[in-house]
Amino acid sequence: MIQAIIYLGVALGVIMVLTIVAVSVADRRFDHRVKGEVLDLLADQGRKERSEVNEADLQGKPAIIRTWLVRAGISGKQHTHWVRLEHAGAMRTEPGKAWMPFTANYYYTVDKPGFIWKARVQAAPLIHLSGRDMLYRGHGNMQIKLLSIVSVADARGKEIDQGSLLRYLAEIVWFPTAALSDYISWEEIDGNQARATIVTGDTSVSGIYTFGQDGMPIRFEALRYMSKGGGYSLEKWVAEMQEYQEFNGILVPSRVRVIWDLPAGGYEWFRASVNSIEYDSGDQN
Repeated sequence: MIQAIIYLGVALGVIMVLTIVAVSVADRRFDHRVKGEVLDLLADQGRKERSEVNEADLQGKPAIIRTWLVRAGISGKQHTHWVRLEHAGAMRTEPGKAWMPFTANYYYTVDKPGFIWKARVQAAPLIHLSGRDMLYRGHGNMQIKLLSIVSVADARGKEIDQGSLLRYLAEIVWFPTAALSDYISWEEIDGNQARATIVTGDTSVSGIYTFGQDGMPIRFEALRYMSKGGGYSLEKWVAEMQEYQEFNGILVPSRVRVIWDLPAGGYEWFRASVNSIEYDSGDQN
């Protein structure tokens, strides 16, 4: 009996070690693949001559947009071509569900709108999800793997394209020179709101920015496709910007929260705090 217990303990120990090794290898492979995708994303936009933001760049934009960009501190700064951002926070899939903490790295391109978001989500004790969201050449893709091994989601299609592009449009507050891009147009609604429209390929989406008394963005809202019961429905999607902080001379929100504002009642499903932002850093890994 004792010998059987010993054998069982050894077997369980071996299984545990093999599982740890397998997950470690899978994590490295996942990271390596995403790193390759980041390099492809950056290479796809090519290289442009660096130039400073000047008064002529701001001409033609609504007054509320000019006020925001000037107060953000982009005047005289270089036009941003790509961005690396680190943040951490928590998310949940449904109202009443437990919050799952995450850490993530973002890579954005500005000359052509695109991003890659790589996240590690702690779904439960000893259980993590590896996630990668992408907007590349106008198309979105969301991949989630349990322990970096088992595929949980691999979503793509017109609804994902629309949602990914809206997400990019909401997140230009972290790299404000993108607001001057030719693929984004602005229409002032009143003294506190402006409609932004972004076009890439065959996809065009719009959302409304609301600005605070200091001229800085505090809210973005749009109709976005939400996954429901195996399909999608257009629902009100809201991003709130909070606690502005300066990163590399640019004033941006350091905290965000994202809400699905549903007819039956809204719920916050995502919250994050920015740890660092780099603009056009020489190290792209």
